[in-house]
Amino acid sequence: MSMTKHILALAVDGGGTRCRVAARTKAKTVTVETGSANVCTDFENAVCEVGRGLEALAERMACPVGALAAAPAFVGLAGVTCETLANQLRDALPFQNVRIADDRVAAVRGALGLRDGVVAHCGTGSFYAAQVGGAIRLAGGWGPVLGDEASAQWVGRTALQMALETEDGRRDASTMTTRLLNDFEDAAGIVRFAAEARPSEFGALAPLVTDHAMREDSIAQHIMRQGAEEIARGLHSLGWHPGQAICLTGGIGPHYTAYLPEALRASVTDREGEPLDGAIALALAFAQELANERS
Repeated sequence: MSMTKHILALAVDGGGTRCRVAARTKAKTVTVETGSANVCTDFENAVCEVGRGLEALAERMACPVGALAAAPAFVGLAGVTCETLANQLRDALPFQNVRIADDRVAAVRGALGLRDGVVAHCGTGSFYAAQVGGAIRLAGGWGPVLGDEASAQWVGRTALQMALETEDGRRDASTMTTRLLNDFEDAAGIVRFAAEARPSEFGALAPLVTDHAMREDSIAQHIMRQGAEEIARGLHSLGWHPGQAICLTGGIGPHYTAYLPEALRASVTDREGEPLDGAIALALAFAQELANERS
């Protein structure tokens, strides 16, 4: 049976790894997942992935795509760094009433809910954010070339750099750097890998670093301390103060807890939900705004 009349809002959460499209109805939330959707690195593909998600969602809900497109929608996609891109995306997507933002906004709302606090998100990439009185301020997230400090790709890349430093005697070797040189056969193998590796491939090395840090490997712990220092610097720049909630999100984010200064560590708290939860909450808030305007 069609659920068209019961759709309250539509939410899209898309990043460099996947895109999730969800419809919130009176009874439940229906979700589908497609591929990468970063409008900065591949605008056309991002639009295509959102479209594929809409079609899959319509099929699952047994309703026309047009019915979904007519619902109030919040779209949070990686790479929406300016109003120009947001407007281009608005023109390219089929939604009749849509609010568009960078995917970081949904991630912050998902982690903190309505609480005041700060977020250090360290996945493949990284960013920092503060939410105060419902207003969100963002910092970082400038990508693997110019930013993404403390991210998984940064950790993996830094580990390889330090392995090369041990090769030419600028740093004493550790169990981890010896392992890396063996895994890549030699220093030349590391250089060949790094020349073509994607951020996700660097990031795949991060678990090796966190594992060796737990075993008290000196270089692995040094990398984790460096990352924690970047997190502390980023959160302080956003005005964090003692007692304000801190959420460490992303695959490697929680691993930094033990390396943070005591004042920050004491304020670390569990996140309330996922980025998609944040996107849904923002979609429902947008739908309520539209309803208030019409009443």
